[in-house]
Amino acid sequence: MKVLRWINIILVLAFLSSCSAGGIGGNGGFGNLFATPTPLPPPVVGITPAPDAQAAVIKYLEAMQKDDYAGMYDLLSTLSHGGITLEDFSSRYRNALNAMSAASFEFTILSSLLSPANAEVAYRITYHTSLVGDIQRDIVMRLANEAGSWKVQWDDGLILPELSGGNQLVMEYSVPSRGDIYDKDGLPIVSQAEAFAFGIQTDQIDEDLRGTLTAELGRLCGFDPEFIEDEIDANGPGWYLPMCEGTREEAQRLLSINPGGLVWTEYKSRYYFGTGLAPQSVGYTQPITPEQLDDYRRLGYNGSEKIGQAGVEKWAEEYLAGQHGGTLSVINPSGAIISTLGQSNPKPADSVYLTLDNNMQKYAQQAIEFFRGAIVVMEVDTGRIIAIASGPDFDPNAFDPANTPNYGNLSDFNEPLINRATQGQYPLGSVFKIITFSAALESGLFTKDTPYDCQYDFTRLPDRVLHDWTWQHCQDAIAVGEACNSSTELPSGLLTLQEGLMRSCNPYFWEIGWDLFTNWNRGSDIANTARAFGLASKTGIAEVEEESGQILDPATDIDAVNQAIGQGDVQVTPLQVATFMAAIANGGTLYRPQIVDRIQPIDGDPLLVFKPEARGTLPLRSENLDVLKEALLMVTQDSRGTARFNLRGLQFDVAGKTGTAESGNGLSHAWFAGYTLNQANTKLPDIAIAVIVENIGEGSEYAVPIFRAMVETYYYGSPQSVPAYGPIGQPPYTPTPFGGGQDNNDNQP
Repeated sequence: MKVLRWINIILVLAFLSSCSAGGIGGNGGFGNLFATPTPLPPPVVGITPAPDAQAAVIKYLEAMQKDDYAGMYDLLSTLSHGGITLEDFSSRYRNALNAMSAASFEFTILSSLLSPANAEVAYRITYHTSLVGDIQRDIVMRLANEAGSWKVQWDDGLILPELSGGNQLVMEYSVPSRGDIYDKDGLPIVSQAEAFAFGIQTDQIDEDLRGTLTAELGRLCGFDPEFIEDEIDANGPGWYLPMCEGTREEAQRLLSINPGGLVWTEYKSRYYFGTGLAPQSVGYTQPITPEQLDDYRRLGYNGSEKIGQAGVEKWAEEYLAGQHGGTLSVINPSGAIISTLGQSNPKPADSVYLTLDNNMQKYAQQAIEFFRGAIVVMEVDTGRIIAIASGPDFDPNAFDPANTPNYGNLSDFNEPLINRATQGQYPLGSVFKIITFSAALESGLFTKDTPYDCQYDFTRLPDRVLHDWTWQHCQDAIAVGEACNSSTELPSGLLTLQEGLMRSCNPYFWEIGWDLFTNWNRGSDIANTARAFGLASKTGIAEVEEESGQILDPATDIDAVNQAIGQGDVQVTPLQVATFMAAIANGGTLYRPQIVDRIQPIDGDPLLVFKPEARGTLPLRSENLDVLKEALLMVTQDSRGTARFNLRGLQFDVAGKTGTAESGNGLSHAWFAGYTLNQANTKLPDIAIAVIVENIGEGSEYAVPIFRAMVETYYYGSPQSVPAYGPIGQPPYTPTPFGGGQDNNDNQP
């Protein structure tokens, strides 16, 4: 019996072994009961590595880091797609991340649980929020296997577990007042203030007080009273004419007189004093745009604030906005608060102090007010900008919706929003001869005494004859029946290289460009020198938007002679020119221009303090730099210098170079760039000044008088002379032709 029992046990085990090896069938029967069994697969345990499921989760979360909600939605399961649209899905994530002020987040995969049809992947997510610190949660994502791909089974808890069941996040914000902007002496440029928007209701004008109305508004707004009179006459009765804004203190006299026709609206908002000091550089604020909303919500803004949209206002946003505070709560579908996830207190905004001098800036804006052009004034030894004006300018108060009567009163005529000082790109004309002069000296092929007979014509080019500026003046004299007998109408004759710069002899500099290109295989010398002077690259000013300009290597002899006098494809900004003129004055150091003096919190030391930053040196040996400086002094002091006539009587030593650049569109651009040499006598830092007036005529007639006005303002507090075209700050009239040296680059290739 015992033997039979053991036989039965052996037969059962053999049968079971046969079933596990081949199953019933195989060849139509039980199979081989005694075949060697196939090894069993490893046993399945609860937690296993699941790289395919993890890869799907990682892809989903990486798409979330990029705000790629469409990519995330594509990874959802069919069931999830049926329960939520892409628009709603995107909105849930966007709203939650914005409410959290989640500037960024990171994640880590913790574990996976896998079966053939379903998977669960646990991950840890850490939201780095701007207002309430880090929020960290461990979350389990469930996935379904659909046609061999893992798809996410979505619910609100994948954002935060607290959002399951339709709960939402809300942030209660605490927003500090925006910081102020001051000039170098602490005079306000921008501040929160109660202001008045002034205008004229033409059918309410008291004719007996009309002169008082236009005079007082002109004083407050910086307008010529005759301009206001013309506007009244042009529009006739029944019209509202927006004028400007002012604080109660600024408008005290006007308000006390209250002449008939004057109307105003009081409002409280961010106020730009004096209708905007350096508006293109200081910038302006506007409401957050829909395109910007998500980015600023993630930074802790509630979305209703006005932010810096240009200039210093934009650059210093993090300082001027202060630190927002907030309390982040979870609310249920009925609006009741369930829990608080975090909170922070606001911190006051910082103030920004600029390097600008209020008085210099005011007169710079007046000087360019009725032109298109730019003025840059900077210290030669530091890169500190003390005035930067772009004309025409605009009133940044017009961007404030609270300024209802004058809101949007901004004409695009002449593109006032462009900062011509840093973004305007122009041919430099004869000011560029400074660079050609430097390249000639450094080549060793020319010395300061190299002679050249400067006549009317340049005949090196095979297919054309080029004329000096004196030829054009002679033609103008002949056209009115006069003989050519003045220094501006006769050829300059035999000149040294220094005298060539002093007289701005076009043929001499055409000769240099042609000679380097044709005879010496040094066609790139001038372009390389220009780039070493800082042209064709940004100056590095961080606080204001700027352009790079353009300097190309000449490809033909025509390109070479064009470039030698700053024409052709040469493009520069006035800021670049002021920067290299300052470098000439200080001995060769190119400083980074800066407009911010310091960032000052309410309490404690400044967060940022101005420090001069050298960014390069001019490519000139010291002896050649001295030769250049001597020549620039001759431009302003020699009786035949092109700037001498309009600088007569100036009590301060200055050096510089005139320029008249063909614009390709109407009249030439007028240039003058120079610097002062009076530090030892006045104890004021020497300054470099670059002036351009677009499409106006010759540099000596328009740019030199503006340069002089800036020098006089720097030393005396206001302009002391009246240009031939009219007083600074008033519309110009056609100047009387001067008898001094002129500079005209007309008739260039």
